[in-house]
Amino acid sequence: MQTFVADVGPSILPSDTEAVTEKPAKPSKVSVAHVVNEIKQALAKYREPSLPASLWQLSSTVVLFLGLTVGAWFLLQVSIWLALLAAIPAAVMIVRLFIIHHDCGHGSFFKSRIANDVVGFILGVVSWTPYHSWRWTHAMHHGSTGDLDHRGWGDIPTLTVKEYFEMAAWKRFFYRLYRHPLVLFGVMPAFVFLLLQRWPFTYPKNIKKVRMSVHLTNLTLLAFTVGMCWLIGVVPFLVICLLPAAIAGTIGVWLFYVQHQFEDAYWERHENWDLFTAAFEGSSHYDLPRVLRWMTANIGLHHIHHLDSRIPNYRLQKCLDSIPELQHAPRLTFWQSLGCMRLKLWDEDRKCMVTFREAHAIAGR
Repeated sequence: MQTFVADVGPSILPSDTEAVTEKPAKPSKVSVAHVVNEIKQALAKYREPSLPASLWQLSSTVVLFLGLTVGAWFLLQVSIWLALLAAIPAAVMIVRLFIIHHDCGHGSFFKSRIANDVVGFILGVVSWTPYHSWRWTHAMHHGSTGDLDHRGWGDIPTLTVKEYFEMAAWKRFFYRLYRHPLVLFGVMPAFVFLLLQRWPFTYPKNIKKVRMSVHLTNLTLLAFTVGMCWLIGVVPFLVICLLPAAIAGTIGVWLFYVQHQFEDAYWERHENWDLFTAAFEGSSHYDLPRVLRWMTANIGLHHIHHLDSRIPNYRLQKCLDSIPELQHAPRLTFWQSLGCMRLKLWDEDRKCMVTFREAHAIAGR
């Protein structure tokens, strides 16, 4: 039987079950392996994409994005500062388009695979993300999230306390530098989305479709960049097109970070790792205000997405509302999520993320 552990409330805690609590402040955790199949069956009801809902979400977001982009052009004629401000809502629309692109990669936005692939490729150009290569690495992420022995696929590089102190001093320095918020959420998103994703040779030679996706996206972006620079000029292109993409990258990395990098996350060695437990305990419920949920297309309900990636983003909230067990996943509010920036390493003994200071105290250094 597969193990599935959830953070559950007292109303469903069996009277003869002894709750295991590692820290006094943590809620009790008990095995709910007996309801895994029921949860899977309940989620399966929400898999069917709705063509009207998909088309509405796609078209409304595209219209808003194009409107903001054109509006930024006119604002630029008045003041570059106004155009720079317009880049923020434009970036939010790119995030929404990226999440639609993400759903297409999972085959959940349309029933038709061709429709998913065509729309996914186009939106990948908008977000500077090659569709097929991203889909391949993201599938690897879904199949290995929380597995300490299979890290490095579409995740935030994370070391254990033991691994950190076993490294040479210069490697520790670069790890600390990488995990600094200004680098992780400032420099790295632009580097990854705008530059690193242009490189096709990090993928195995035998998956030609993935490499071809990178080449086609690069050619499309090159033609778009040259055309827009010729049409409106280099500086307007940087302000109107490139800046929103860079900001969207930062928002995207932040969302991905808080989805898996929180104190009571889930990491296990492969022999003890379980897919369903990783989905439920290792993916947060980022409980955002309604307007932010709309801006991020419900991606904060990440535990549900990892439990069943074939559910369209616009059905995730209905899943949460109708399946009580899903409400017991690790929950983060916006203000609580800001504290996650301090967490840098996984402590295998305490089963939690810790800060560098805490890690030094644990290691006695």
